Order: sequence, then C-alpha cells, then structure tokens
Amino acid sequence: MIDTMLSRPQSLFDQLDAMQRLLSRSLGAEGAPGGIRSVAYGAFPEINVGRTPTSVEVFAFAPGIAASSLDVTIERNVLKISGTRASAIPTRDSKVQLYANERPEGRFSRAVSLPDDVDPLTVEAKYRDGILRISIALSAAAQPQLIAVK
Repeated sequence: MIDTMLSRPQSLFDQLDAMQRLLSRSLGAEGAPGGIRSVAYGAFPEINVGRTPTSVEVFAFAPGIAASSLDVTIERNVLKISGTRASAIPTRDSKVQLYANERPEGRFSRAVSLPDDVDPLTVEAKYRDGILRISIALSAAAQPQLIAVK
C-alpha cells in the first residue's frame, strides 16, 4: 500500500480514505452501514429517494420480479416495500451442481422514512422494466403557493 501512495500523488484525505478501507476490509467490517439511515451494501431492492415541489419520489430497482409479488404499504409515515423473489435455479432434486449463487432469493423488505408533510392517501405505484416507482403527493399545505400582491 505504501508503494501505491508513493508512486501516485494523492491528497492526504485520499490516503486516509484508502487506509480506512484497507483497515475495514482486514477487520471484516466491509459493507457495514456508515450512518443512521444507511444500510449495508447489497440490500435489496436498491432504492433512490428524491423530492419534487409536489411529491416524494421513490425508485426501487427490482428486476426479474413479478408485479403481483410486490407489496407497497404506508403506515405512520414509513413506506414499506416487500415481496418475494423466486429462485431461478432448478430444484435440488436435479443433478445440477451450483458453484456460485450471488442472486438473493426469497422474501425481501425495505423501509423508507417519509417526511411529515406527505399525503399518505395520494400514492401511486408503477412497476415497469424492473423499476418500481412510487410517487407520494405532498399535502396541500406543504406545496409552494403563489401569493398575489395587491
């Protein structure tokens, strides 16, 4: 590692980051959550959460899952996405030897805390091409309003 640092100029912060990653790998903490809202690497489905002036948008990336096996619920301002991912591997009774299995299967669940100003009665969920898009409207009081000046 010292050879790498000497051969390529890096900032002090880059060097510290590289040392921290090396230490994490050696202690077996690779992929552990880094913050209170973080989840470990490999959580399924992967999600993106954003906000527009009129809604909160959640995108869950879940390829290869039937829309009928997805459940979306909101309770106490927590959005929960759950479902089942079927196995693509033949049954164990066949004469197939499995050398690697990196695709998780079975039940999954993800929860997203929503802001207080969403309207849980105005939710739209669409699933297409492996992407689940959930749009939750903001309450009328939370949306920007234009005030006429007299």
